[in-house]
Amino acid sequence: MINQIYSSDLKQKLDQKEKILLIDCREQNEWDAGHIQEAVLMPLGQFEELFKTLDKNAQIIVQCRSGQRSMRACVFLEEKGFENLTNLEGGIIGWAQSGYPIVESDGE
Repeated sequence: MINQIYSSDLKQKLDQKEKILLIDCREQNEWDAGHIQEAVLMPLGQFEELFKTLDKNAQIIVQCRSGQRSMRACVFLEEKGFENLTNLEGGIIGWAQSGYPIVESDGE
């Protein structure tokens, strides 16, 4: 089962330094335009190769722009045997609308 989390709950987990893996499954240009500081970029287009590096026991939260692609990423991971999966409801749009910080990248 794939859980849902709201931006306020994710912010609380990050503030409390909970051990989570926050995956941003958007593309590089979207990431560069702004992302959540603690996130790790893993574009959906490269997911089939990159997911193999993930710890199946980790608490994984996936986010994208609005929550659609991240749900697809969660379903993919669930099919690969991952269990502790959560989708960020509303994606980074919801995160930004809640007033939480977004950092820009210079493409490095």
